[in-house]
Amino acid sequence: MSDNQVVPVVGMGATICYHSDRYPATVIWVSASGKTIRIQEDNAVRTDMNGMSECQDYTYSPDPNGAIRTARLTKRGWKVSKGPSVALGNRRKYYDYSF
Repeated sequence: MSDNQVVPVVGMGATICYHSDRYPATVIWVSASGKTIRIQEDNAVRTDMNGMSECQDYTYSPDPNGAIRTARLTKRGWKVSKGPSVALGNRRKYYDYSF
C-alpha cells in the first residue's frame, strides 16, 4: 500500500522526513475529508550503544510540548507546507552522522 492510500487516524504513528534524518510524531487530528492532518512531534530516546553509527535504536513516547505541524495529502504523499514530507503508519528516529 502506498503512503497515499494510508487512512490517517488519531493516535497513528508518523515520521517527519528531512532528507535522510527522521523524527517521530503522532497524528493528533484528522480533517473530515481525511486530506489534512495535524501531527505532534514525539520524544525519542536512543537505547543502543553504537555511537555515531547507522545502527540506531530508540524508544518513543508522546511529548505534550512537541511541535505541532499541519500536513496535507498531495499527489506525491503527505507534505508539510514548504517543509518536510510525512510518512504515516510508524514512528522512526534516525540521525545521519555523515553530514
